[in-house]
Amino acid sequence: MARRFDVGYYAKEGVQSIFTHGLMSFAAVCMTVACLLIMGSFSLLAVNLDHMLGDLEAENEFLAYIDETYTEEQARALQTQIEAVPNVSTVTFVTRAEAKADFLEGRESNPLLADMPAEKLRDRYRIHVTDIEDMAETVHAVEQVTGVARTRAAVEIAQGFVMVRNIATGVALVLVAMLLLISLFIISNTIKLATFYRREEIAIMKMCGATNSFVRWPFVFEGMILGLLGALVAFFLQWGLYELVGRMVLQSNGLQLATILSYTSMIRYILPVFCGTGLLIGIGGSLLAIRKFLQV
Repeated sequence: MARRFDVGYYAKEGVQSIFTHGLMSFAAVCMTVACLLIMGSFSLLAVNLDHMLGDLEAENEFLAYIDETYTEEQARALQTQIEAVPNVSTVTFVTRAEAKADFLEGRESNPLLADMPAEKLRDRYRIHVTDIEDMAETVHAVEQVTGVARTRAAVEIAQGFVMVRNIATGVALVLVAMLLLISLFIISNTIKLATFYRREEIAIMKMCGATNSFVRWPFVFEGMILGLLGALVAFFLQWGLYELVGRMVLQSNGLQLATILSYTSMIRYILPVFCGTGLLIGIGGSLLAIRKFLQV
């Protein structure tokens, strides 16, 4: 009863089994779609939060104020020491006159401020960090540089972004793992039900000399087709859902700082992941389902 590996035969048998148990197959595809949508949504949320954190790292800076007794030349001489601090990306020197111009921006109508001498302000440095997670340590290290009087940094905001990103990533990973197991269970039971109705046929095939592989492959193809179909449906539904939510976020007045990656820019990553996960769910579920009935 042994048979050479015939893709056409196994695929045909798998497709016939799908249509024979149409309702259960439809349920399996729907559950796979739902699981992939939830997994995809949380994963895309984590990716976008990570992207926004990267933008914050690129734009975020803190100020280091120089001792007021230092001349401009002495203040400029500190740049090399500040640049040597770990995690410092770029350092920009701001003179007292430039600091006054920045301070007066938008306040030109106030004559009292306009007459304020620049000497009342301090020379300072604008400092960008490489990794926002280490911002607190970087600020502390800059404060140890002789000549730096004090610093001003939004460390709490930076730590808040990092915490949100880490929580979202952790939740996404946990949900992905849980939903992957749930999907495997659903597909496995769907195919197990189909296998149950064919248990006598499988027993006869085994007694006639059919190998485990010959019996197993049609069910594997069935699981592959169900998983891949669910993945493709989930991919396009995720696309529409992502674009809809993205437009709502960008149009929201309270989320002006949010930056959303376009779905099309991530297709080359999303499509293989969805298809690979769908195939993994389908194949894994099939192998789990058929294992018991091969023990004849």
